[in-house]
Amino acid sequence: MAGFDESTINFTVFEDDIEQIGVATATLPTLSAIMQTISGAGISGNVEVGIAGYYDTMELGLAFRNFTSCNVRLSEPRLHTIQLRAAMQVEDPTDGVVRIQEIKHVFTVLPKTDAGGSVAPASPTNGSGTYAVRYWATYIDGERVREIDPFNSICFINGTDYLADVRAALGK
Repeated sequence: MAGFDESTINFTVFEDDIEQIGVATATLPTLSAIMQTISGAGISGNVEVGIAGYYDTMELGLAFRNFTSCNVRLSEPRLHTIQLRAAMQVEDPTDGVVRIQEIKHVFTVLPKTDAGGSVAPASPTNGSGTYAVRYWATYIDGERVREIDPFNSICFINGTDYLADVRAALGK
């Protein structure tokens, strides 16, 4: 449905698809294409070209309202599967119908930093963590719209796997 994405109504953070791990805000990764500079005969200067389907390192940020045992678990030096599930309010401007759109991000992450926050009377601790992203998939209303998986050479965006030909050329 085309329309105006009015607001994220709410979202939850889950680990291993089974346990909500606290009241949090999330900072999603930035996709930064890996670029090469080309220069030489026939080119007037330098030109940047992107390496199809290749991205620089990604990082997920989670800021938690309070310190809990879940925060401690997320600092374990192992891979974690994190899901962010959001309900977004979307309005169709043609007929004025408002509906809820389901957004789900699935990550495989490794902890990088764990900031415990602060302790003060009648206040949240506001701890946070940053996580190296090894895998990122996004689903909108149950449909996969993006999957970035560097270890398996997958760069799927809006129905196209930009690394399928690369995998085939490598015999994978």
